[in-house]
Formats: sequence, C-alpha cells, structure tokens
Amino acid sequence: MPARPRTFLLASLAGLALLAAPAAAQNRVLQSFKVGDGSDRIGVFNDGTEVETAGPAAIQTGPNGQVYVLDQVNGRILTVDGDKPAATPKAVDLPAGLAPKDLVAVDGKLYVWDGGVHALQPGGGADGRKYEARSVGDVDDVVKSAFAQMGSQTPTDAEEILADPGRSLGKQPEFTPIRQFVQSRGFGAVKVDVIPGRDQKSAQVEVRQDADPLNAIAFPIRVTSRLGSVEILDVTQKREVYVFVEDVPLSTKQKPALYVARYTGRGALDRIYDVPITADQAAVRRFVTVGPKGNVLFLRSDTAEVAILDLAARQPRAQVLEPPPAKSEAFDESTPGLLTAVKPGTRSGVIQTALGFEALKWTVTQSAYGRDPDEACVGFDRIRRPWYLQGKLGEEVRGVPYCWGCFGSLAQFRAKIERGARAGNVCTREDPKRDLAGVDCSAFVSAAWGLSRQYTTRDIPSITKPLDDPWSLKPGDALNKPGSHVMLFVKFTPDRKVEVLEAATSSCNGKVCRNVYPLSVLLARGYTPVRYTALTD
Repeated sequence: MPARPRTFLLASLAGLALLAAPAAAQNRVLQSFKVGDGSDRIGVFNDGTEVETAGPAAIQTGPNGQVYVLDQVNGRILTVDGDKPAATPKAVDLPAGLAPKDLVAVDGKLYVWDGGVHALQPGGGADGRKYEARSVGDVDDVVKSAFAQMGSQTPTDAEEILADPGRSLGKQPEFTPIRQFVQSRGFGAVKVDVIPGRDQKSAQVEVRQDADPLNAIAFPIRVTSRLGSVEILDVTQKREVYVFVEDVPLSTKQKPALYVARYTGRGALDRIYDVPITADQAAVRRFVTVGPKGNVLFLRSDTAEVAILDLAARQPRAQVLEPPPAKSEAFDESTPGLLTAVKPGTRSGVIQTALGFEALKWTVTQSAYGRDPDEACVGFDRIRRPWYLQGKLGEEVRGVPYCWGCFGSLAQFRAKIERGARAGNVCTREDPKRDLAGVDCSAFVSAAWGLSRQYTTRDIPSITKPLDDPWSLKPGDALNKPGSHVMLFVKFTPDRKVEVLEAATSSCNGKVCRNVYPLSVLLARGYTPVRYTALTD
C-alpha cells in the first residue's frame, strides 16, 4: 500500500532520549466534568460486560487557545476556555444523524471524522447553538494527516487484503518511510519525513517548512523495545517540536510506553510527558493535544469522571527512551477448556468471513427498523437502535448491526431479517432478546473463527493462547480484553498501527466495521494479543 500523506515524527537525538522513571512533578487537573448531559457535564456510559466504556471521543486545541472536547455520547462539542478553564464550557450540538469519532482543528477550521470527513460551521439551529456540517470529498493532505495521527483513516481496501493473504502472514510489519503534513500553529505548514532504522528501534526525522524548505529541523529517536507510531503534534514559533511516540515491547509481560516529547529547534530533546493511559480508560480516539501555552493536555475518562489533565514534564537524563518496568498478569494455563464444534479454517478464510460482516449491504425494512420514536433502554437514557440505522428506513445500509447477546452467521442474519426480526440493540444491561438480529463483539469474532457458538471475551482465553510478542500478530488473531471487548486483527499498517475488524457501539456507530489504532494504546488499556490455534496459515 503506498505511503499515505501524514506526518511521522520521532523523538530523540542519538545522544539524547527519554528516561522512563516518573518525575516528582504531578499531573494537574485543568478541568473536570461529572458524567451526564448538563452544560457542565460529559456523556459516558458502560452498560455492563462485553462492551467497552464509551465517552468523549477526542480533545483538540484551536488556534486561539480554546480547547475542544468531542462529547460523542451527547452529540455535541464542548469548548473550554484555555485561559479560564474553570468557566462553564460552551456546548454546541452536532447535526442530527452525524456521530463522529474524531475531531481536529486545522487552520482555524473544525473537522470531524465518522468514516468520512465533515467540515463544521457554527450558527445552525434556531438559537445558533448547533453546528452545520458539510461533507468534504476532496480532503487535502494536511487534514488527512491530522486525522491519521490517531488512526482515523480509510482502512485497507478489502480487495487488497484478500488479493495476497499470505503476504503478511508470519512477517513483521514493513517499516517504510512515512511522510506527514502538518499545519503547525507557530511554524506554518511543514512536511515531515520519517525514515525508520533497520534495527526497528530508531528512526531519522526531518521537518521542513513549506515556505522555506532549507529551514529544517532534523533529529533521530531511539527506544528500548520496538518503535511504534510516531506523530507530529505541533511546532511552535520557537521551533519547538512536539511528538507523540510509542515504544511497544516485544513481550506482553512489559507494558507499552507512550510519550509526548518536545525537541528544540536544534534537535535536542528538551521535555518528556508521560501519557497515563490505563486499563480503565474509556475508548478515546484522540487523547492528547498541545495546549495554548505549550503544555500537553490529556483527556482522561472513566465511568465516574472525565478530566482534562495538564501533564507534568520531566527532564531527559538517559540516551534511550526507556519504559518503566512493570508486571503483567500471567495467563492461567489451568483454565479448563470449553467444548466447541471446531470448523478448521485458514487465516485468509477468517478475514474473508469477517469482511463479509463489514461489507454486507441490506435494506432496512419496517420490521428491522422498529417503531419510532425508538425504545429507551431500561435504567439509563440510551436508544436501543444502532446509530447508523437512524433515519435509514427503506434505505440500503452497509454492515451487520451490533446486537448485544446476539450470535449467528451472515446467512442467519439475513434469515432473521427476512422473518421480521429487529436489527441490532445497543442496550447491554437488558437480557438478550430473541427477536433481534446482529452480532456483538465476541459473537463476531466467534463467527469469523468458525465456532458453532459464541465465546465471550471471558471465554476466549480458554480456547486461545496469549502471544508474548505483540508484533507477532497474524491476520485472524485477536486483541481481547476479558469482560469488555475483542477485536479481530487484520494487519499492521505501514506506520506501525494495527488495523482491526470489530463489532462495536461507539467506535463503529453500532455495527461491524474496520478501524485503525495505535498498538500501544490497546495494550495499555488491557488488551491481550491471542491466537486461536485451530487456524492454519
């Protein structure tokens, strides 16, 4: 696949690097929000087991120092005053039917991503408190790069995946040069070239100003394990370069390290900010941004509270970017195996089956759509109809709907719809309903593996083996978080992220879809790479 336009910045001069041990300085809470739908609250939900906690999807800093938070659950964007963070945020609603998963600010304009790019303009609605959206078909390189920083990019073409399925099996990802484009707030438009080293631990970075290509900043970076994705976040007027860097270990017994590093105009490592993602972090696509005063802001959220943290900086003292040592939970090999009717298959067959769930096109009938207005879930304010089906009565849609507690093949889904079953259910605290059709996350992976019944995320460890080396993932393997969510691994992207297929509520708008994530983020949030051993290459 040709290298996509993006900025890929690494951080650390051969003689300069990051020290892993946390500094004495503490992260500061810039602003905190209670969970809810009021003007000073943010929507977060977790409806039980077998589903990820969903919350605010992105944080981004605007050109005038304002901080935007994409409140996905409540369908709006909150604007925080960077100079007065304690003030009540301004809430502006998103257009009906738009459920974005990411937000960026480029050259003073707001864009959101929901599988495609939409430009936002405030001023809609009777009171002017609603955004108007315009779909952007021809997206420029800078906007593409901005979204791709955290994986908001078009997944690999399905035909390319299936054309040569053996190409990536058992191989490490190809570390091809990556170009990124950034509209920085202080240095103007820049092009960045990142040339990964042959040792897979380092890379050379060159940042060149568009207006003056000779005005360049160059430096290498080195990590202790294996270099993951590296992303330019911003360049200041003082030529300070902020870079997001992953160090993904070769063993799941170690935790991944995530950093934002700051470099001077001469390429010297100046500051290190440790990104504190933990297993209870809600699913957030864009979790760091460079604040109006050059501070690094982190969007922290769980079921109890959402907070914007001003991350503490520490001085580099070592030559290599070193993650702190950490213990991981051992795999319990004494777990009794579950009986299953196994259908031996190939990895290419698994991927082809999974792509069928993502690509299926079907017409939304009245019985599949259900009544309007839709039912509310018991005990909390959520609709039961998957978001991507809203307003699509009588139209053709793509993708099998998310349905908690549902299981079945593609043929079984079609048969249920033809018999009048309703399509999907995003409520996950109610008992599974027999009149629904679709799949939840573990049902989707079970069906792709050819299992005769559903194995939940808690069951999956009993029929798989954990992979000690996350870089050894092959197509058809999975990333599993017991009690929460599971994703089917598809491939490594050229910039070292992972492409997955998953059935999800928030990250897929209530259906089966493909997504791209930084590997270190998934590992830090508690996902374990696993292999269903009945598959053949």
